Amino acid sequence: MSDTPVSILGVVGSLRAQSWNRKLLAAVAHLLPPGATLSTFDLAPIPLYNEDVREQGYPDAVAAFRAAIARADAVLFVTPEYNYSVPGVLKNAIDWASRPPTPPLAKKPVATLGGSPGNHGTVRAQSHLKEVCVGLGMYVVPKPEVYVAKVNEKFDAEGNLTDEATKKFVGELLANLTDFARTVRGR
Repeated sequence: MSDTPVSILGVVGSLRAQSWNRKLLAAVAHLLPPGATLSTFDLAPIPLYNEDVREQGYPDAVAAFRAAIARADAVLFVTPEYNYSVPGVLKNAIDWASRPPTPPLAKKPVATLGGSPGNHGTVRAQSHLKEVCVGLGMYVVPKPEVYVAKVNEKFDAEGNLTDEATKKFVGELLANLTDFARTVRGR
């Protein structure tokens, strides 16, 4: 069972093509521990949550998102911080994924990370996001907490993550997420 690759679904809470958090997720692909794979999901096609729409059936983009979560062994949310909290696009996608009949987020290992050009990284957004994840019954990997401050200074002109300390912390987070996903999968 431990030789089976751990599949991680990476989700960025920003729609901006050149978002720093999108660049962080791209860097994750180069920092995965042995035995882990990464796939990503773009939240742009997901409509605003509407219970009237959900009662008629999940829109295609939502059904695809829910299926991607269900297939993954773990989820990695990479989030910016908007107005001291989680971006609406990410919260909206989580709201869609949390709905019955079988919410794919329940009992799913999850980790969060994020960056901001400010001095505090994404401390508040990740704190709120972790609360949401716990409330949905997800298993949150607690350490290390990766709040990338001054993220705009951590990449070169080609978009490559160059900051060694950030690489180290992200690598540790990914290793912990992978190990935890193996533990959960082994139950």
